[in-house]
Amino acid sequence: MSGSNGNATNGDGGFSFPKGPVMPKITTGAAKRGTGGVCHDDSGPTVNVSTIDELHSLQKKRSAPTTPINQGAAAAFAAVSEEERQKIQLQSISASLASLTRESGPKVVRGDPAEKKADGSTTPAYAHGQHHSIFSPATGAVSDSSLKFTHVLYNLSPAELYEQAIKYEKGSFITSNGALATLSGAKTGRAPRDKRVVRDATTEDELWWGKGSPNIEMDEHTFMVNRERAVDYLNSLEKVFVNDQYLNWDPENRIKVRIVSARAYHSLFMHNMCIRPTQEELESFGTPDFTIYNAGQFPCNRYTHYMTSSTSVDLNLARREMVILGTQYAGEMKKGLFSVMHYLMPKRRILSLHSGCNMGKDGDVALFFGLSGTGKTTLSTDHNRYLIGDDEHCWTETGVSNIEGGCYAKCVDLSREKEPDIWNAIKFGTVLENVVFDEHTREVDYTDKSVTENTRAAYPIEFIPNAKIPCVGPHPKNVILLACDAFGVLPPVSKLNLAQTMYHFISGYTALVAGTEDGIKEPTATFSACFGAAFIMLHPTKYAAMLAEKMKSQGATAWLVNTGWSGGSYGVGNRIKLAYTRKIIDAIHSGSLLKANYKKTEIFGFEIPTEIEGIPSEILDPINAWSDKKAHKETLVKLGGLFKKNFEVFANHKMGVDGKLTEEILAAGPIF
Repeated sequence: MSGSNGNATNGDGGFSFPKGPVMPKITTGAAKRGTGGVCHDDSGPTVNVSTIDELHSLQKKRSAPTTPINQGAAAAFAAVSEEERQKIQLQSISASLASLTRESGPKVVRGDPAEKKADGSTTPAYAHGQHHSIFSPATGAVSDSSLKFTHVLYNLSPAELYEQAIKYEKGSFITSNGALATLSGAKTGRAPRDKRVVRDATTEDELWWGKGSPNIEMDEHTFMVNRERAVDYLNSLEKVFVNDQYLNWDPENRIKVRIVSARAYHSLFMHNMCIRPTQEELESFGTPDFTIYNAGQFPCNRYTHYMTSSTSVDLNLARREMVILGTQYAGEMKKGLFSVMHYLMPKRRILSLHSGCNMGKDGDVALFFGLSGTGKTTLSTDHNRYLIGDDEHCWTETGVSNIEGGCYAKCVDLSREKEPDIWNAIKFGTVLENVVFDEHTREVDYTDKSVTENTRAAYPIEFIPNAKIPCVGPHPKNVILLACDAFGVLPPVSKLNLAQTMYHFISGYTALVAGTEDGIKEPTATFSACFGAAFIMLHPTKYAAMLAEKMKSQGATAWLVNTGWSGGSYGVGNRIKLAYTRKIIDAIHSGSLLKANYKKTEIFGFEIPTEIEGIPSEILDPINAWSDKKAHKETLVKLGGLFKKNFEVFANHKMGVDGKLTEEILAAGPIF
């Protein structure tokens, strides 16, 4: 029977379609010429695999082992296989994670527990998907945690850490500029009141204790209780991140540090902030000089002696260890290591400094000291000069060196126009802490302070175009102390003698603008010894004496630069223009300011220039810029009194023969 459309049914009752004309075979020009080929044949052979897992295994190639740079190390490792080398490395990591109850460390295996082996299993994992890397201590099972393997993710690259953060850490996102946005949890800043230092027979005499000191004591037993808590927490996890890195770009005085953490965010942060070792250096890294146990997701026990909250950041200088509990803020690791350097370096007669540092094309180096809001980052970042570092430095017998391998910049109200270098450094590899971004476009809004005002970016220093690599330089020619004086009575620039330098370095002054109960804002003096009291370990006078000694031996000049107000206090006067401050800094760098004529001010006894090219002369002496001379004198006396009151805590510390140096420093302060 025929259908209405002309098609016939087949024998099975189905439809059959009439055969149409056969389509002619299309041949290429090459075929017509008898070559038998295909025109522009760019087809390729198929991949010789039988499963999707095999295909994925081809995607990542294994890093080739390299020979250590150091010839001595090369000889030591010459007969060691790659597998044996990794076993030695894991043995060291296991020893780092040893607890008191077990005495030996946990069973450790290198690799991500989520990565499958060829047989489909996940434990123990392969190192880089190729070879077993396992270390298992020869001890019995004394606890449940000793029965399991702890996977070690060792010195992962930024790309690998991105993957870990995005997969496993809630609140991790890739922003439109390529940076990794993370959250630091409840704590969005350091917790100085929860920082503890073990007070033992050695530190009893060496460290600065008591009034004004940042060092709050704890005993050895309490430290070990907290260490045990942190190590047990880390060992209970399926995987931990381990970073082996360096501090100090000076190869003669660098420190090996190991950071054990539970978050990819923390691992990437320290990857950026510490100096990154080469593959050759990692192969012979050995035992670290200092170890951080970051168990910040786990609280301390508030019933433990010396604990005042669920947060505790503990330093044990004898054991060369740091324990973090109850805070995920990454800055605790950075500043904790800075405190360690403030202890270790002076023992080598090296001055550790909380400062920025840059160098001119002719090799002239300048140090910049200043508290938050004084312009330290802005003024030390100069397109006409090389950046050695933005925050932490050492001054050795041969010159200056950066302690860190990265920068930790504030992001609040960041703009391309104001801070182009920082803006451009925020890209793939950078950690963005606690920033707010558009949920769809992932564009960051740096003005949004919904999470915190203390938003930060951590990036490798080579992300700054004019960074000097390696980050070392000759002896400083100029030492610049920055103060944002909201009282408006300090000169825009003053030349300091050595005694004045020590006085103002120990004082560490700036003024904040704080709101009062009735809504009126007024200046509040802030003092931080050595421009970084929260991090110093020894008495401030010891750092000041070393600074004066080095300045004297190298012929360096010190300057006090006011980036604050002129013509009146906050609310009456005006902020000194950044353009004027830059001209002052340029005149310091060029040496032209040394040749200016100077006069002395009252109360503080500063030497101030009478003329600087491009700057109105009337602002160089603050009294000339004030219309109310009486108010100026009263404010000047008030500020001088605040300086003297702050310095009382240091006045009883005798320096020099029969305390004469102390007398000289006190005489360099304000005199009424």
